[in-house]
Amino acid sequence: MTLDDDRRAAVCLASQAHEVGRASGRVLWREALQWVSGGRFGRLRGWPDVPQLNTPWQDTISPERIGWRQRAANLLGESAFAVDYRICRRCRIGWVEQPYTLPQYQRCGLGIAGLAALRAEQPGLSWHTLGGHLGESRGFWAAVGSDVLGGYQQRPLCQHVEAGR
Repeated sequence: MTLDDDRRAAVCLASQAHEVGRASGRVLWREALQWVSGGRFGRLRGWPDVPQLNTPWQDTISPERIGWRQRAANLLGESAFAVDYRICRRCRIGWVEQPYTLPQYQRCGLGIAGLAALRAEQPGLSWHTLGGHLGESRGFWAAVGSDVLGGYQQRPLCQHVEAGR
């Protein structure tokens, strides 16, 4: 494939952002052990393995943040785009962190499509980030935050998410 073919494939992938495979990451025996032991046993040691799904877009546990999810786009056997997210249904707030698109697929619409699909699945939330926006990413945040409740502005986690509830 040429670079142009790869970019066309990325644009096509962006149009499929609503076709998401999901892996919960939940292990029922571990959750039961945690509940019975009052949280003393059954905790994960180290970072969990993130399953690879055979879908263009996938929603799995975050490999970097405990309690967070990751939305990723797979292209040609690699993660072309990924973003971690967390939601508090009580406060009606969603946070996204560290969206990343491989350089060869930047400006193909993967970030905009991935974040739009998250918002469509969770209507009525205010969307934010934890960190500030670096200079080179300000244009991206302005584009994806336009007409979005919260505008992906910086906001700390709410008390529910911090407490792990």
